[in-house]
Amino acid sequence: MNDSAAPGLPTTPAPPPPSRLRALVRRPSRAALVKDVLLYGVLALPVLGGMLSPPQPARASWWLQAAGLGVLAAAIASGRAWPAPALLTVIALTLVHGNFVFAMPVLSYLAGLRSARAQPLLWGFLGVFVGGALLSAVRGTQVTAWFPSTVWLVLLGVLPWLVGRYWRQYQELLRAGWERAERLEHQQRIVAERERLRERARIAQDMHDSLGHELALIAVRAGALEVAPELGDRHRAAAAELRTGAADATDHLREIIGLLRDDAADEHAADDPSGAAGSSAPPARPARESIPDLVDRARASGVPVHLTGDADVHAGLGPMAALTAHRVVQEAITNAAKHAPGAAVTVALAPTGTGGTTVTVANDPPPDGPPLLPSGGRGLAGLTDRVRLLGGTLHAAPTPAGGFRVTADIPAAPDPAADRAADRSLAAPTARDALRAALGLTPAAAAPAAGEWPSESARHLARERRRVRRGLITAIAAPAALMAVLGAIMAGYYVFVTLNSVLLPADYGALSVGDPQHRVERALPPMQTPDTGTVRAAVPEPAGADCRYYRPDANVLGVGRIYRLCFAGGRLIAKNDYDTHQLGAQRARDQEDQ
Repeated sequence: MNDSAAPGLPTTPAPPPPSRLRALVRRPSRAALVKDVLLYGVLALPVLGGMLSPPQPARASWWLQAAGLGVLAAAIASGRAWPAPALLTVIALTLVHGNFVFAMPVLSYLAGLRSARAQPLLWGFLGVFVGGALLSAVRGTQVTAWFPSTVWLVLLGVLPWLVGRYWRQYQELLRAGWERAERLEHQQRIVAERERLRERARIAQDMHDSLGHELALIAVRAGALEVAPELGDRHRAAAAELRTGAADATDHLREIIGLLRDDAADEHAADDPSGAAGSSAPPARPARESIPDLVDRARASGVPVHLTGDADVHAGLGPMAALTAHRVVQEAITNAAKHAPGAAVTVALAPTGTGGTTVTVANDPPPDGPPLLPSGGRGLAGLTDRVRLLGGTLHAAPTPAGGFRVTADIPAAPDPAADRAADRSLAAPTARDALRAALGLTPAAAAPAAGEWPSESARHLARERRRVRRGLITAIAAPAALMAVLGAIMAGYYVFVTLNSVLLPADYGALSVGDPQHRVERALPPMQTPDTGTVRAAVPEPAGADCRYYRPDANVLGVGRIYRLCFAGGRLIAKNDYDTHQLGAQRARDQEDQ
């Protein structure tokens, strides 16, 4: 059946991506539903307590509180999908009844925990602040009464929201830390597998260098016996079979080496852009012979090889360098016997200016032409890597005369800096180190080494740590700074009002009850004192009168006396001088009696 749509037929549109509305109407999980029900029960309890002690269904405010409980339930239900509108709804419910304020810090914390972006809540808080200021100005509310509401907005709204945002960022940091730990564990497994493959490659290299050399010498000796005139036909046939068997054994060895090295070479080529396939692990050195002994043994096997230069120059080399020099000579003689049989081979040893040794192995062109033998191409590649790991160089190329030359410059000892870099590259950080870094417990001295692989997860983790630090600083500093700014504004306003609400005792004494209002107002200061709460609560104002309050001095640290002037009908109908301390004490006694 062909599923392709025919031309001209309408195609089915792709389903729209899930939206917040769909997330809202989707049935929540049982755990989320239980948590929301319990949260609603806790937050609705203060409002229910106020409604039931005693119940007053005849009042409109009672039904407003009942409706507010329904709105609170809707805000909690939609808080997971829309945390910012849910919080602003709860803030608006505080205008219905003060007991709804208990839901404000909880919804603020949840909004910070659930919101990925901070801008909507910041604009919401700014709108609440500006709207509250305008509403207070329209209603004529004193600044001293409006300022505590602003402080409560910071303490119950902004501060829990910042704490929720910090906790969200902290949880994201923990997740990033565990993800990095998992990546590091995975990388450690890769490193272990890579080292296993390198060990296989090292074994293959040792087999190639040692067994291959021995088999090549056996083939050379068998070939010499095959052409010896003093042997009979039966012995020549046996020598020919021996040479053929050595050649077959060489082919089988090459196949085994290929099986051991192919995976390791592919793996190392993926990890090492330089294409090196060697290993820094030293193989077992053939302690049975030196380079002169190797040359003598090859000559005794029928290879026309001779040694020139200082035969003892390599005696001062380190173990790794001496082994590498031996393997270079061994591989070069083996290649010459295999690819240029009968050609003269020259091994030259010369000291370098830095205490090392220069090994040169050159062979003449084969007298009967090059044989048609396969070349694995692995021996020289392995030697090149081995010399490079010591800090030396190896060059292998044909000569203009048709021969072949191998030249290796080998230092006396490996470069310690290269060894330390290799050790650092293998010493990968553990999962425990990554988790400690996620929690900010790793000291500066334990930073990753320069040889470690470049890790995007490490940079991501560092960004998350910086973001959490900023979140913690913001959660502490932002409310403190906001409170300091609001406090400074309020203190400045209070000082300004205090200095402009002083009615001197002499001017107060010159006023008389019955004086025209316009003449009295000429002696009054431009503003009224804000410290009128005690007098207003203890002494009721005359009915229908416009009362104004002033202070006799400009003491910003407190007020001891308050002047009250009441006007009605365009005249001063009452002037009173109250001691605020006595009124406060009398009010406290009255409350105790009640």
